[in-house]
Amino acid sequence: MYEKEPVIKIRKLKIAFGSKVVLDEIDLDLYPGETLAVIGPSGTGKSTVLKVMTGLLAPTSGSVVIQGREVSGFGEAEWDELRKFMGVVFQYSALFDFLTVGENVAFGLRRHFNLSEEEIQAKVTDLLQMVGLPDTAKMMPSELSGGMKKRVGLARALAMQPQIVFYDEPTAGLDPVMTMTISRLIRKTQQQLGVASLLVTHDMESAFLAADRIAMLYNGRIVQVGTVPEIKNSTNPVVRAFISGQELKKEDLNGKQ
Repeated sequence: MYEKEPVIKIRKLKIAFGSKVVLDEIDLDLYPGETLAVIGPSGTGKSTVLKVMTGLLAPTSGSVVIQGREVSGFGEAEWDELRKFMGVVFQYSALFDFLTVGENVAFGLRRHFNLSEEEIQAKVTDLLQMVGLPDTAKMMPSELSGGMKKRVGLARALAMQPQIVFYDEPTAGLDPVMTMTISRLIRKTQQQLGVASLLVTHDMESAFLAADRIAMLYNGRIVQVGTVPEIKNSTNPVVRAFISGQELKKEDLNGKQ
């Protein structure tokens, strides 16, 4: 399906805290320009994958290659350099409540780029326009709805012109209409900017709309990776139960990679 090398390549990744194994030797690829959704029940290791990919958690064992570089042994300075090419949209937006919307979006630009104030303001205006929030630059986060905060968070992430964008449960706590709005925005971002995106979610409607491929995690293992049609038509009992909202039966819980 993909001829290019993965922008992120994970092999036999294991994360363990003492005797508790959170990720059990998983393999995963994220290709340039695609959106990969990682789904699964709460507590199954989805956010742990994201933490490893952004350098917040070191592997217990295994290989993590990002943009052709093995990062498992990176120090904080090396990660800081690599993070310049990444954008993160946090589950709870993580906006600075003491800054305006425009200042939130401009935060990374001021820190990492040598731009004039005019250039910064032009970028902020363009980004807020892209996420459907024109004329909000002078508003405070406290004046925004949950969905608006998510969109400002995306604008802030995109300000760094990232090659990879990570979404951590971007539709959590939103109503169905806003969930679809955010999901379409993720797809629009991918199409317009060509970024590689990793979407961590338990929201199947969002995953189906925003993703090119879906990987399901269960009990620390990937039980299936496939395109949206392949996942929708999966014969794996664990996948079928999860996407239909059914209770998983004990005899189905041994799904393996």
